[in-house]
Amino acid sequence: MSRIGKMPINVPTGVKVALGAGGIHLEGPRGKLSTLIPPGVVVKVEGAVVRVERGGEERQARALHGLTRKLIANMAEGVSKGFNRILEINGVGYRAEVKGQEIHMTLGYSHPVVFPLPQGVTASVERQVIITLTGADRQLLGETAAKIRSLREPEPYKGKGIKYREEVIKRKAGKAVGSAGK
Repeated sequence: MSRIGKMPINVPTGVKVALGAGGIHLEGPRGKLSTLIPPGVVVKVEGAVVRVERGGEERQARALHGLTRKLIANMAEGVSKGFNRILEINGVGYRAEVKGQEIHMTLGYSHPVVFPLPQGVTASVERQVIITLTGADRQLLGETAAKIRSLREPEPYKGKGIKYREEVIKRKAGKAVGSAGK
């Protein structure tokens, strides 16, 4: 039995859960989310508790048991509280600003970079170098943050680029430091 899959999901107050044709739908103050339930996995709603169980002992059902439970738990947390992801921009002259549903960034290229935000993700910029992304869908938020980071990944010599706030960049010594000892 999956240790994660057997744990019940406590639905926060203000969140409505509905089982539909092959899927589950959650609605809360932060929005609406839905996902498909894979075959071999059974979802039961009992008041304010959602339980995910296996329909059998096939390998596919065992593999998707914990995943389905975690996806539903993330949806419940997302529609009630929401998620956020913080990115930091490092580099001389690197900056960002939000204009409507777009982030305009100067990242050392010959042109400004305009990144359109997907529906359901909002951004705010502090001090022109800290981007805070918020949204209800954890997967969409993570994908958006990864796409923004890929516009200028942090490099190991000077640490310039876009990084996650909790990310640690391993710094390398330049060639002048490496050849000085010879």
